[in-house]
Amino acid sequence: MAPTGTPDPDPTPAISPALNATDRDRLLHGTHHAPHSVLGAHPVPGGVAFRAFRPFARGVTVVAGELRAELHDDGDGFFSGLVPLQGVPEYRLSVAYDGAVQEVEDAYRFLPALGDLDLHLIGEGRHEELWQALGARTMTHQGVAGTRFTVWAPDAQGVRLAGTFNFWDGTGAPLRSLGATGVWELFMPGIGEGELYKFEITRPDGSKTLRADPMARRTEVPPSTSSIVTASHYTWGDEEWLAQRPQVPAHEAPFSVYELHLASWRPGLTYRQLAEQLPAYIKDLGFTHVELMPVAEHPFGGSWGYQVTGFYAPTARLGTPDDFKFLVDSLHQAGIGVLMDWVPAHFPRDDWALAEFDGRPLYEHEDPLRAAHPDWGTLEFDFGRREVRNFLVANAVYWCEEFHIDGLRVDAVASMLYLDYSREPDQWTPNEHGGRENLDAVAFLQEMNATVYRRVPGVVTIAEESTAWDGVTRATHHIGPGGFGGLGFGLKWNMGWMHDSLDYMSHEPVHRKFHHHEMTFSMVYAYSENYVLPISHDEVVHGKRSLVSKMPGDWWQQRANHRAYLAFMWAHPGKQLLFMGQEFAQGAEWSETRGPDWWLLDPAYGAEADHRGVRNLVRDLNTVYRHTPALWQLDTDPAGFQWITGDSAEDNVLAFLRYDADGSPLLAVSNFSPVVRHDYRLGAPDDIPAWHETLNTDTALYGGGDITNPAPIKPEPQPWHGRPASIRVTLPPLATVWLRPA
Repeated sequence: MAPTGTPDPDPTPAISPALNATDRDRLLHGTHHAPHSVLGAHPVPGGVAFRAFRPFARGVTVVAGELRAELHDDGDGFFSGLVPLQGVPEYRLSVAYDGAVQEVEDAYRFLPALGDLDLHLIGEGRHEELWQALGARTMTHQGVAGTRFTVWAPDAQGVRLAGTFNFWDGTGAPLRSLGATGVWELFMPGIGEGELYKFEITRPDGSKTLRADPMARRTEVPPSTSSIVTASHYTWGDEEWLAQRPQVPAHEAPFSVYELHLASWRPGLTYRQLAEQLPAYIKDLGFTHVELMPVAEHPFGGSWGYQVTGFYAPTARLGTPDDFKFLVDSLHQAGIGVLMDWVPAHFPRDDWALAEFDGRPLYEHEDPLRAAHPDWGTLEFDFGRREVRNFLVANAVYWCEEFHIDGLRVDAVASMLYLDYSREPDQWTPNEHGGRENLDAVAFLQEMNATVYRRVPGVVTIAEESTAWDGVTRATHHIGPGGFGGLGFGLKWNMGWMHDSLDYMSHEPVHRKFHHHEMTFSMVYAYSENYVLPISHDEVVHGKRSLVSKMPGDWWQQRANHRAYLAFMWAHPGKQLLFMGQEFAQGAEWSETRGPDWWLLDPAYGAEADHRGVRNLVRDLNTVYRHTPALWQLDTDPAGFQWITGDSAEDNVLAFLRYDADGSPLLAVSNFSPVVRHDYRLGAPDDIPAWHETLNTDTALYGGGDITNPAPIKPEPQPWHGRPASIRVTLPPLATVWLRPA
């Protein structure tokens, strides 16, 4: 070594700066937990020892002001030297490779870029902004721009960073362990946005695995799997939307949802191109919200996003995270709320993602029977591990805070709640009380809901829960008869209503009288939870047929049934959800490879008017719905509903009243038989002077036979259906009619 500059006159005997054999071996094999303790610059007797680990370098020189000290080549990429200085200076490294010399910052001269409070919260599983602490984050640290890389891998023997910046050779970029938290950290100076990276983890058995960052906020476009360093530069314009959002709870507000799969709604469009078309389409149809099937990154497009590998990254198939923010912002500025399907129940087994992430079960349960999801070939999260619970709770908050998502529809809740879900008797173990409830999952869902509602005003969480679990939408601190607090969701999908009503509609009208109870039974439990009535993607794929194709009869009757059913659904207590393509009576099942059959709405298509008529109805349903508080204000209050007749099975007729908070009614009448019923008498309140028809699904505009009630309908003093008065109406065939006070 030949230093130039002013040496330290201290006569203390010098020691060798070279690494000992143990440290060298651990660094070479990726098993060093404290590389910063031996690499970089360290005061030692006789001066400052500089050590660098630069595989493939021909030479390394320390540069500090006018000082240039060439380090000794110790072999295997190690360089060291003792410089007789009194203290560690600000320095850089000049690294010579074949044909090139680079002057760079030394990553091993920096203090940890993650604070003690972060580590404390991570250790306790209470870091509600976990994405701020883990993953890749660009920053200026100790006056130097770069990126902090952090990852939770408690069972790893060592972690190294590989990426485009080191030609995917992580040998010279080991992370340090930050104590008992299991977090590893490395600040990489000079690394910025756009760089690709992964973590190379040395497992407990010494083998290596290259993993995408579980906290990555941006990824490569599948099938590529690298994580990408990113930072948001988006400026939101939805302040007005966010300000009004908390004013009325979702269950007391108009809430009609258009569910769509972004990648196939208009195949080939990016987030920003979707932002040019989707808000206008939804606004025209009058839906209050869109629900996006999972947008978190997933390796297989055919999973529709339900097998997630990048829980913190919007799928790169359609653009960048800021592009996705632009889409959400555009919807908000059009007055449309954005719900997102969220999948905390399970994750796929891909060997570059979460499965046995650090060589042992980490995100999944250590018991193989508890870890394996029996239906989907995936792994279930270990909800009892505080760090895993933190990973998911923070993820729910992340989508709501960072992307302004207005609500999370939580997928597959039933599979989380029951230890014996889809399992044979010998494949599960009861909980500590001898029951089948997954107490860890219950606690997780309660914590997630409580945290989201506390942090993000105006959001709603929605459970896809297919059993009769008590208290899905009850507050977490209200204990139910089963001894559990409520799960704390805002809304729950009403799967029972969906199955029963679709079964009824699938029967020929002549047989419907034997299934009449399927249309009335939902009112027995309608107020046990806060419900959404879902006609979702699950009901129009895999041989289940599209909604109109479930209906019996010829093409005219199928469409009439379809229209009558939608108006019955919009009038029934609960919120509404309709999957794309069903708003214009698409005949084919949905396929993610082609999306909705938009050509059915081409004026050049002979039957275009049939499909446009159904879409006209959906538009009018939403318009009347929004302006009629009786249809949504008391959705969760029994005072908002009264049967007129729920037992006219022989006629296939259902009639009921909906009331708003001021007592103003709407009368909904459905005739699910194919015959016109003239002068059909219905009981009615005696305090309404006259009724007028506000919506009729048989109107010619919708493709019907145009059998309507154009004149005001006045009650007669003849008691009927237990009412003091009655009205006589004409009921079109296979149609629903809405009447309001004239």
